[in-house]
Amino acid sequence: MLKNCLTLLLIFNFTLLTFSQKNAEPSPEDIQLAESLKVAFPDDQVASESETYYITFEYNKKTGKVEVLEKITKNLINIDSRADIQVYSFYNGESEVESFIIKYKTDREANFYINDEAIKSDDLFHNDSRVKYTNLDFPLKGYRYQVETIKRYKDIKYFTSLYFNDDYPTVKKTFTIDIPDWLDLELKEMNFDGFIINKTVNANDKNDGEITTFTFENVPTMFDDESAPGPSYIYPHILILAKSFTFDGEKTNIFESTQDLYNWYKTLVNSLENDNSDLKAMVLELTKDATTEEEKIKNIYYWVQDNIRYIAFVDGIAGFKPDEAINVFNKRYGDCKGMANLTKQMLIEAGFDARLTWIGTTRIAYDYSTPSLSVDNHMICTLYNDGEPIYLDGTEKFNAYKEYANRIQGKQVLIENGEEFILNVVPKVEANFNKETVDYTLTLENDQLNGTVSKSFNGESRSSLLQYLSQLQTDKKDTFLLWYLNGGNSNIKVDEINTSDLTDREIPINIDYNISINNAVSSFDGTVYIDLDLDKELSGYNFEKRKTDFVFDYKKHLESTTTLKIPEGYHVESLPQDINISSKNYNLKVSFSQNNNTIIYKKDFEITQNVIKKTDFLEWDGFIKNLNTIYNEQITLTKQ
Repeated sequence: MLKNCLTLLLIFNFTLLTFSQKNAEPSPEDIQLAESLKVAFPDDQVASESETYYITFEYNKKTGKVEVLEKITKNLINIDSRADIQVYSFYNGESEVESFIIKYKTDREANFYINDEAIKSDDLFHNDSRVKYTNLDFPLKGYRYQVETIKRYKDIKYFTSLYFNDDYPTVKKTFTIDIPDWLDLELKEMNFDGFIINKTVNANDKNDGEITTFTFENVPTMFDDESAPGPSYIYPHILILAKSFTFDGEKTNIFESTQDLYNWYKTLVNSLENDNSDLKAMVLELTKDATTEEEKIKNIYYWVQDNIRYIAFVDGIAGFKPDEAINVFNKRYGDCKGMANLTKQMLIEAGFDARLTWIGTTRIAYDYSTPSLSVDNHMICTLYNDGEPIYLDGTEKFNAYKEYANRIQGKQVLIENGEEFILNVVPKVEANFNKETVDYTLTLENDQLNGTVSKSFNGESRSSLLQYLSQLQTDKKDTFLLWYLNGGNSNIKVDEINTSDLTDREIPINIDYNISINNAVSSFDGTVYIDLDLDKELSGYNFEKRKTDFVFDYKKHLESTTTLKIPEGYHVESLPQDINISSKNYNLKVSFSQNNNTIIYKKDFEITQNVIKKTDFLEWDGFIKNLNTIYNEQITLTKQ
């Protein structure tokens, strides 16, 4: 009897599942919608017909914190012949995913297994981030799924923003934020200009608060451009600024001001138990032979750069709290906060005024006028020497003392100062600080170019090359240097290489060598054709298909001069036309001249703001087109 009942139950479930899947097959209307969406979003396989986010807030009496409940419903439709995608929801020690449900369009739950895994990364030593996810298969055009998730943030301070753009384009996206009257919350609209985003505000009689709704239609997916600005610069989003809450008549500040943000950071710093006894011997060893205060500082700073391995550490509160200096010292690794704290404590042991400093890199658009955990993502150490603030970033392995990486230049810093704080700005440098110079002196001998080359690297062009060399095994450095100098071209022979001290971060890198180049010269009936450009810088930087500004790693300035001696008995038929363009972000010049029996070919490429704006793309691409024409044009010498 029991066996018969089980059999009937299995048959019933199978029939029900088959019926649900059959009813989930696309209707003609579904297929028609999918085809119209494919026209609107030709580069995508899946779209969201609608996405709704409903945000509510609760006070947790046990923890004394405001919690956030985020309910998301996404109606996904396949707009391709078939598609396989992954849907997911991240969480960590300060949040949890309470529900993750996949449904057919029939509103019946689909039996997809929801994976729950820790996020692994080679860049992270310890990471409390986790993800719940599943893989969805869309077998037919117009096939639909509904994805429903509920996520709880255990502390509102970690709920910082809502972005409209996502992995898939959305026909209609709605954020509904239900704010009770006991919570002081600002919804700051960022990058809304140029978009039609409707906003409504209505009273909520249930909690005497108000419900704010943002609606954005035809939302494109996030751009797939490399070297793009950080998301906070280019996508419309809402910053969630939790200022304070009032419970039982008592007001509690969250981040009402920059002082509140600093106070919270300071509680984390004050909880450190910095026992520097084990540091004293190392500090004494590093400073005992120093003849100046600056030499002592450098010895400590460079020791941290050279001996402490940078590994990111993300684990709940530890993602914001520095590690004790002695832990970083003994382990010989740490994240930016631990390295900053070690630098500070070692300098204090040497008698200097050193302080922890919070900063958002250039990837973040905000400054400290916006009190939020989204304003910064990095920590360094500020040293006050003769009243001058000097910024020390141990994670920048080859930056010299008083040199600052582009990623922090011009950014506001929050410097600890007892119960108060100091706001300052990291100085900027001009492109010339990172200057590269290249000088070729060439002669023509039997259809071969021979000569000498001299290269010089300064600033970040120097430190980036040193960084790369440091990652290579000792026995591979010479091989890499050969490959780097000949560009991986077997027709270029390099020898007699002489370099400056590649372990000294305070001096320019100078490289001198001899060069022989095959296949750059051809001759026919007394006419010689010469490909004079070996490096062809910027040749591939065409932005015709980009949708975002292009961001270089740092400001650049290249000066390249190639001098070719004209063989006796030959004269120059013609030289390419000079080209140049200028804007507030770059100055690019190429010129040719003849001086007696030499051809002088110069390139002067200056990227003054390390960003090429979309508004400049048309002019920029025109220059690159002309530049590539010059690169492909040969110098013609004719026998007299």
